[in-house]
Amino acid sequence: MKKAAITGATGMLASALIEKLVQDGVEVLAICRPHSKKRNHIPKSSLVTVAECDLSELLCLTEAGDDFDTFYHFGWDGTYGASRDDVYLQNNNITWTLDAVKLAHALGCQVFVGAGSQAEYGRATTKLKGDTPAFPESGYGVAKHAAGILSRIFCGQLGMRHNWGRILSTYGPKDNGYTMIMKSIDQMLDRKDTAFTKGEQQWDYLFSEDAANAFYCIGEKGIDGKVYPVGGGETRLLKEYVEVMRDAVDLSLPIKFGEVPYQPYQVMYLCADISELTADTGFEPHVPFEEGIQKTINWCRRERKK
Repeated sequence: MKKAAITGATGMLASALIEKLVQDGVEVLAICRPHSKKRNHIPKSSLVTVAECDLSELLCLTEAGDDFDTFYHFGWDGTYGASRDDVYLQNNNITWTLDAVKLAHALGCQVFVGAGSQAEYGRATTKLKGDTPAFPESGYGVAKHAAGILSRIFCGQLGMRHNWGRILSTYGPKDNGYTMIMKSIDQMLDRKDTAFTKGEQQWDYLFSEDAANAFYCIGEKGIDGKVYPVGGGETRLLKEYVEVMRDAVDLSLPIKFGEVPYQPYQVMYLCADISELTADTGFEPHVPFEEGIQKTINWCRRERKK
């Protein structure tokens, strides 16, 4: 890979992927929303060109060149709260994903890698594979699933290799403040009471650097048409993750488990089967949660000093 384009470039995973690409000498076209408050999240390098463009206007970038290799589509609108069930907005995301495919083709890309979600599966009780039946329960999950299928069909029509990486639970520097991990870290650093469910969920958390490497590997060696769950391949109780966070901030901080009720469609088990991803691309996670959460907390502390 010599040249790649990435939408959603200010996001945690996209920015981590850009860092990985730059380390390997890959030129990057980083596409972000105009006037994004998170533009500073995009790594600064002579190899990185930033293009401000709304998802609805992606096709305005078709003149950016025709010598790109790989297109990564992370951009998505409506990922949190009530917007996840805004059906018109989620439907727009499907159209914008197809526009991303069209742009990728215009840029000369031979590979299109889309960022899917565990929300496509709904609630499962076994390890998630690429061919695990999908029963999405939110507008977000339905739209991600439809976008993955339709973009695969469109890539086939245009002669491009297509892969879809379904992200489970990721964390790390530059993540959104509303996620469970980032919100909890902020509360702990402020020495506020932190309340949770009973913490019985078994989840598979993957550090952002590892997740970015997974997408890098998929772009390099993914097999056409395959869906790859992106996770660490192992679970721990959510209660354990929270306790590790607390211990990394301050051992004396109290944690209130059981004070928050489970959501109506609470996912109690979430784990990726990464055997195919490893066999096809060589990907393996390297950062244990204890190390990744310390890096994340350190980043949060630095951000507070700015």
